[in-house]
Amino acid sequence: MSKITLTIALVFGFTIANAQDTTCTFFADEHVVEFNYYTDKIIHQEKQTTKFYDIEVLYGNVLCLHLCDQHKYKKVRKVIITYFDGSTHEQVLNSYDDIYYSPRGAVKVSVSKPKLMIKL
Repeated sequence: MSKITLTIALVFGFTIANAQDTTCTFFADEHVVEFNYYTDKIIHQEKQTTKFYDIEVLYGNVLCLHLCDQHKYKKVRKVIITYFDGSTHEQVLNSYDDIYYSPRGAVKVSVSKPKLMIKL
């Protein structure tokens, strides 16, 4: 009986230890709104005045990035992801009503101001 109790306690402990929290950051042109993904409660909102808007992601958490630049022309944003080991990854993402999630190990996400997409 004690082995079953110990097994249940360990499974419960690992489940709690691996729980993730999700925050969402919404970008609409120059407006930035950070809110709780599950409750829709606004945490912070401001106007993006710098070239890049930095979002800190706690280790193990997930960031939902909603890019919603309303314009008649397609826009893109440069996103730089910084991982816990210091490495970075750059992507250019469509920003006309698209949702992206941070990869595992990301600790900072930097999002640029919107720019028009130019096809070469």
